[in-house]
Amino acid sequence: MAERRKINPWVKLGLELGPLVVFFIAFSRLREAHVQIGATSYSGFMIATALFIPLLALATLILWRLTGHLAAMQIATLVLVVVFGGLSLWFNDERFFKMKPTLIYLLFAGALALGLARGKSWLQLVMDEMVPMRPEGWTILTKRLIAFFVGLAIANEAIWRTMSDQAWVNFKTFGLTILMFGFFIAQGPLFQRYGLEKPKNEE
Repeated sequence: MAERRKINPWVKLGLELGPLVVFFIAFSRLREAHVQIGATSYSGFMIATALFIPLLALATLILWRLTGHLAAMQIATLVLVVVFGGLSLWFNDERFFKMKPTLIYLLFAGALALGLARGKSWLQLVMDEMVPMRPEGWTILTKRLIAFFVGLAIANEAIWRTMSDQAWVNFKTFGLTILMFGFFIAQGPLFQRYGLEKPKNEE
């Protein structure tokens, strides 16, 4: 197993959010633009998508090289971005790319639900070193996260189907990130109630 290495948290955050910020900036500047390639005209949204896919792949590769590890969520996200972003570009249809967050969150919710059905909290396997908790705490957090992911999937579908491209890009860039941070901040009382103190020799 590859050794996990710690990196500067700001570097990690930049690698995780950088491609999304570039996507937002590219779309905001190019949303009225169209590029003609052969007989096909590509919108600013598609141009931004074409930039986002290789940038995310590069950022993920750099993160893996620096840390020696990738979370299952990061791998699944990259695969779905490449697949659905590629389909959007191939068919020149932005709907594939817009459906990608829905599928990601339903995939995560389903995986966590499958773990609970088997009597395990797979979330604990991923996060236990960062947030030590008693088993009952992990079960509660996992159930809440399943409901949260399902809610995000529904919200994404509602927004891209009923609102403008700009509204969806704003939601993808800022809304999802803010909601995710807000969710974990709101779990503070749960962490305090079920948290375990680390042994002093691990501090």
